[in-house]
Amino acid sequence: MALQLPPLALYIHIPWCIQKCPYCDFNSHAVKQGIPEQEYIAHLLADLDQDLALVAGRSLSSIFIGGGTPSVFSANGISQILEGVKQRLTCDANMEVTMEANPGTVEAERFAGYVSAGVTRFSIGVQSFQTAQLKALGRIHDSKEAIFAAQLAKKLPLQSFNLDLMHGLPQQDISGALADLQQAIDLAPPHLSWYQLTIEPNTAFASRPPVLPPDDTLWDIQQQGLALLQQHGYQQYEISAYAKAGQQCQHNLNYWRYGDYLGIGCGAHGKITLPSRNAILRTVKIKHPKGYMDISRGYLDSREPVDCDDRPFEFFMNRFRLLEPCPKADFIAYTGLPLSAIEQAITEAEHKGLLSVSDSHWQITDKGARYLNDLLTLFI
Repeated sequence: MALQLPPLALYIHIPWCIQKCPYCDFNSHAVKQGIPEQEYIAHLLADLDQDLALVAGRSLSSIFIGGGTPSVFSANGISQILEGVKQRLTCDANMEVTMEANPGTVEAERFAGYVSAGVTRFSIGVQSFQTAQLKALGRIHDSKEAIFAAQLAKKLPLQSFNLDLMHGLPQQDISGALADLQQAIDLAPPHLSWYQLTIEPNTAFASRPPVLPPDDTLWDIQQQGLALLQQHGYQQYEISAYAKAGQQCQHNLNYWRYGDYLGIGCGAHGKITLPSRNAILRTVKIKHPKGYMDISRGYLDSREPVDCDDRPFEFFMNRFRLLEPCPKADFIAYTGLPLSAIEQAITEAEHKGLLSVSDSHWQITDKGARYLNDLLTLFI
């Protein structure tokens, strides 16, 4: 069956941070001898130039500038990047342009400049409003700066903004977790990312694990927090994402709906559909800044097709992060496979109570969301 083109987004990775947080397994590097902002911008745009042939004639639906900490770049630098993108690609009207930012005072004072540069949405890395927890997490801001950044974002002419908040922090109890969440709610962000701290390999926390709350406490935090969010008009639309009506992150929705995205910058991942070749490509760029900016090597680390046998798992691994119904037509259009390819797995998932099935859609159940890994293994 013929592949169809999904929407196209662009991810831009800026790999530097003031310091590396002990829980972070992202491709980020602490600033040691200054940031080569102009040199890196030139490489980002050259990287994009090399990918343009893969998306000829297509327009961008969203841009996400992540890291690292993109707000270590100047407003002028962000403007150069976005102008360079717009010179190379057609952009949808009212395109969402998200930028991750830390709530330190220096970055917060730049927010207006970023908006003038073309940013329409901030994702502010608060993580906690409690000083002791922020220190334990290696964050360089305090609660006052976090509150100030959120208040500033509310005053700017943005489409939206998000607060990033963790729970299940070292030695955190239920009252502490809910107090953090209530403080975030009181700041009235249109969108909240609220997720549990996990210990990832190759991090400082993996080497020296902190004492985390027991599983019973984590479950109670999750259930009571969900009730609190719903009480204040936030609806869960993804495993760790909550939004007021109409305020879902469009860029992330595109990821989870198995959309396409170019990835430029150190270690950036991409997914591109090529209907003429019946191919879906996965791309990864060179990870380390020194290697990435070595012009003799180029930017591409790998470019591999997604085998037809792997497409069902890939599709549902993304799609079932969302709580919305999944159209059967999307599976056919974006994988190029018939429904018969997954008939047995769908039947088993329905029998186990992990999915409900209608003529046109699949809907993950509460049990399916709770046992997501069990659901996904049916498609391997």
